[in-house]
Amino acid sequence: MARMFGTDGVRGVANVGQMTAENVLDIGRATAYVCKRNHCKGRRRRIVIGKDTRVSGYMLENALSAGICSMGVDVYLLGPIPPPGIAFTTLSMRADAGLVLSASHNPFEDNGIKIFSHDGFKLPDAVEDEIEDIITSGRIKNLRPVSDEVGRAKRIDDAIGRYIVFCKKTFPNHLNLEGLRIVLDCANGATYKIAPTIFDELGAEVVPIHNQPNGLNINDNCGSQHTEDLSRKVLETRADLGLAFDGDGDRVIAVDEKGEELTGDHLIAILARFMKQNGTLPHNKVVTTVMSNFGFVKCMRELEVDLEMTNVGDRYVLQRLMESDGALGGEPSGHIICRDHHTTGDGIIAALQLLRVMQTEKKKLSALAEIMELFPQKLVNVSVNDKPPLEEVKSIQSAILEAEAALNGDGRVLVRYSGTQSMCRVMVEASTTALTESIANRLAKTVETALGGH
Repeated sequence: MARMFGTDGVRGVANVGQMTAENVLDIGRATAYVCKRNHCKGRRRRIVIGKDTRVSGYMLENALSAGICSMGVDVYLLGPIPPPGIAFTTLSMRADAGLVLSASHNPFEDNGIKIFSHDGFKLPDAVEDEIEDIITSGRIKNLRPVSDEVGRAKRIDDAIGRYIVFCKKTFPNHLNLEGLRIVLDCANGATYKIAPTIFDELGAEVVPIHNQPNGLNINDNCGSQHTEDLSRKVLETRADLGLAFDGDGDRVIAVDEKGEELTGDHLIAILARFMKQNGTLPHNKVVTTVMSNFGFVKCMRELEVDLEMTNVGDRYVLQRLMESDGALGGEPSGHIICRDHHTTGDGIIAALQLLRVMQTEKKKLSALAEIMELFPQKLVNVSVNDKPPLEEVKSIQSAILEAEAALNGDGRVLVRYSGTQSMCRVMVEASTTALTESIANRLAKTVETALGGH
């Protein structure tokens, strides 16, 4: 049976499967049970809940709240707010956990639950597994507080205001955004009120787009995965830059004044150089995932910054940052972790750090983006019948060695199985498109022959 929790919480189509009201109620009950058992006695336990703008959020928010209250834990409802806002509020209110109803960049039909611990970090795998076991075993169904022992729910009306202040404090007091025109694509999601307010209060002229959520239009051809409207608006308004958040606001992708999109790799590279120059990059180290472009890898070499790569998922980046006392990491998708400012990836805070560099160095974003050049990339998905360990398939290993020799250190090869499909992914990055495609196609054919693709 598939694990309930994926790399970023529970996620699925709302009102079916794992995201029914009944299952969400059970997740609330099990989370509350773990909070009561693990944390010190002597006061009432409390959990904060936030959500994005999906229509299903109303239904699932009530189910989650009911489940938590049924276990004798109080609920504080924050309404639409990004996950990093929940992490911040969990810490500031000394809550025992923070839960977010969101499916991030997915379409409105989906929804999900992300859980933050009392310390503002996402739950470790072991605790998620325990919550799942409590639900599937049915062992808490008879644990029901009664009378005055059940929990209560109340709304916190000023949660957005508190989070706005928190974000603004990550931007230096001696700087402001006056003179900048910024287009903000809020993806009709959780940042639709918060982001325009923050950048306006710091002095920018803000041009918001996709900031009219109706429950159905979140991420709909907008946000960090669809920057076409943002690029057009930047050129149309002659803005200095554009910023696109995803539906829940923990990702950011930038567009420069020429309408060119910058990936998360670009933004991390800009921040890494600035932090190194200012002595604020601990251990001279950055952490990203294996999906970072080779152009980024080459940039880190040229900056003489140590680069460590993890499996795909911002939680693994954060885990490694914590283990190595690092401060900066993220993913090409725009998940950027500024650990000296927050416990989790935060699109707004990452954008503010980018603007800090622009305002300090008085440079246009296009000039800053010249720090790295994306290498051409080709990804080939090869259907396979079996998934033997790749390191034991001699023909594939020989083909990889041959490809790496052809690249001669100026590119990279990544061959890995899909975690959810009968598929092997072959990814190649090289200095030219022709070389990239030639190596990728040759390697994919070898994989297909070796693994009996169909």
